Amino acid sequence: MEITAGGRLEIRITPADVGKRVSVRRVEGESGGAFAFTDTVGVLTSWNRGVLTITRKTGESVRIAESALVAGKVVPAAPARRRGPAASFEELARAAARAWVPLESEPLGEWTLRAAEGFTRRANSVLPLGDPGMPLDDALARVTSWYAERGLPAYVQAATGAAGTQEVLCAALEDRGWVREVSAQVSTGGLAALADVDDAALPAVGDVTLTRAPDEEWLGRYGRVRDPQTARRVLTAGPSVWFAVLPGQAIGRVVVDGRWAGFAAVEVDPEHRRRGLATAVMAALARRALEEGASAAWLQVETDNAGARALYDGMGFSAHHSYHHYRGAAV
Repeated sequence: MEITAGGRLEIRITPADVGKRVSVRRVEGESGGAFAFTDTVGVLTSWNRGVLTITRKTGESVRIAESALVAGKVVPAAPARRRGPAASFEELARAAARAWVPLESEPLGEWTLRAAEGFTRRANSVLPLGDPGMPLDDALARVTSWYAERGLPAYVQAATGAAGTQEVLCAALEDRGWVREVSAQVSTGGLAALADVDDAALPAVGDVTLTRAPDEEWLGRYGRVRDPQTARRVLTAGPSVWFAVLPGQAIGRVVVDGRWAGFAAVEVDPEHRRRGLATAVMAALARRALEEGASAAWLQVETDNAGARALYDGMGFSAHHSYHHYRGAAV
């Protein structure tokens, strides 16, 4: 908090600071003659009618009455991570988009409308990297009608938690009644460490098979497939895609794209978990990605999947940002 020479806290933010990262302290109440305070750090996404909205890096919005503020200031962007490859939000967002290629897409200004007959939210949501070229309400009306024409719910994928992410857009969507359904963490890490796992440390499960297209076993274990033909078209698109299978035990997928290797669909049969099979699958995919010139890795994992996040943290991944799928009201 900002403290004056006299030792008093000061409020050094105004409505003109909307869109900036801030740190504020508010009073929560008094008990036994002592006041209780709460600190909040995030992006100031609105300041209207005496109420501030601050969006934390997790995407959670906190509303604070102006009358409860006791201190506040603009603060720098979150400090750089100590591990993992350097990357901007936009670079990672575009790499991830190329890993989940829709069957059709259409520009809306600098936004991209994506559809793939409902297979995965990532391929059936708007990627809003920039200005839609029209007022937000008009853009959202166009988004809603575009997806309705295809018999799909309207989703916008928006991110929080890093320099250049979209906290202001997230808050605007919530203000308009769009509902955040799913949040995921995007993590990055070095690729060589994944590939350099000592084979002697891996379980004796046989060889991991790598192919260019998913077979029936792979699709069955992935468990999200209603239409195999559509799933194959989406899953095999991308710069250089590889699928891994440990028969009857585990699967995985990697998309090699320049320096990046994007890992996804690492699934282990429940009866074979906690045996290192995910590590074996990712090591095989990482080695192939290194052969194709990649040096950095990224992956996405839903925020509430604590087990997977712990696994990837142990592999050297660290959080870069979060993204959220907001669903619009049905038309």
